[in-house]
Amino acid sequence: MNPPRSLLVVQTAFVGDVVLVIPLLALLHEKFPGCRITAVTIPAAAELLAGHPAVQSVIAYDKRGADGGLRGLLAVAARIRAAGCDAALIPHRSLRSALLCRIAGIPVRIGFDASAGRLLMTDTVRYIGTDHEIRRNLSLAVPLGVPSPPGMIPRLYPSSLDALVVDAFLRRSFPEDPVRPGEPCIAVAPGSVWNTKRWPESKFLSLIRFLLDDGARVVLIGGAADRNLCARLCGALPGRPLLADASGRLSLLESAELISRCTVLVSNDSAPVHIAAAMGIPVVAIFGPTLPSFGFAPAGPRDRVVETMDLPCRPCSLHGGTRCPTGTFDCMNRISAERVRAEVIALGRREA
Repeated sequence: MNPPRSLLVVQTAFVGDVVLVIPLLALLHEKFPGCRITAVTIPAAAELLAGHPAVQSVIAYDKRGADGGLRGLLAVAARIRAAGCDAALIPHRSLRSALLCRIAGIPVRIGFDASAGRLLMTDTVRYIGTDHEIRRNLSLAVPLGVPSPPGMIPRLYPSSLDALVVDAFLRRSFPEDPVRPGEPCIAVAPGSVWNTKRWPESKFLSLIRFLLDDGARVVLIGGAADRNLCARLCGALPGRPLLADASGRLSLLESAELISRCTVLVSNDSAPVHIAAAMGIPVVAIFGPTLPSFGFAPAGPRDRVVETMDLPCRPCSLHGGTRCPTGTFDCMNRISAERVRAEVIALGRREA
């Protein structure tokens, strides 16, 4: 095909998946500088791309809410049709995503051969399960004549207003002792959409206590769904002036800006891992039921993964679940707070 004038990229899975599609967007912007790029995402992730220099338009698809069902699908397809896209790249492997682009009348539709909607594609690319998700996403540009470059990681662009919001949060949180450049400040993200991906609350509590005793500031990161969990953690550590809770108080880009002020992020296998990597902050990621080899390990050069090796029941799922199939939760229970703390300390030494 001729160089495209307008491209569509569809990723309507979770926030972390949207972060991992950013290198593909950046690659398309670099190779087709005059091309208009439109992204379709879930509403929760739309703000991550709204100010990104590689993206000219974002369509929020509320597939489980206002845009649910056939009527919503047709309405979003009409919005996409109006964009007049020459081709769609569809990392999301659902039938709905493929059908959306087919109904929108996009003439070239590129997806994975493992997609549930592969018969609706005009071109398919091999889905390599052992590749990192970033590399898999980049491979979708090959049918457009764009080879996959090595080593690309996401990048996010919080605004100056986001920075001001974070400045105000830090002043409120540490009024007697302002945060100074170079001081150890650890972001901790204890939540996850999936129950079995959550390192136990008691272990997060022990880790936070260790970090505070080490003299580090600790900032809890999370969305509105994590507020009760973070409140319990703070409530169990009263009178700790170096502990702050940002859960449910900041937007995604504000949270990204806050993470960028920290020295390390500790997180479950969840979206904050990828947000931190996109902000250049090293990560200690705790993996339980899933494996880093699935392609969703943190992508930064200094990042570390903590996991329990050699369990016959692991992995038990591609995404995690609501409960442990064996009832033991060994994959998480065998990871000690001391072990995670040691990884944080090692990263801090390397930073110094």
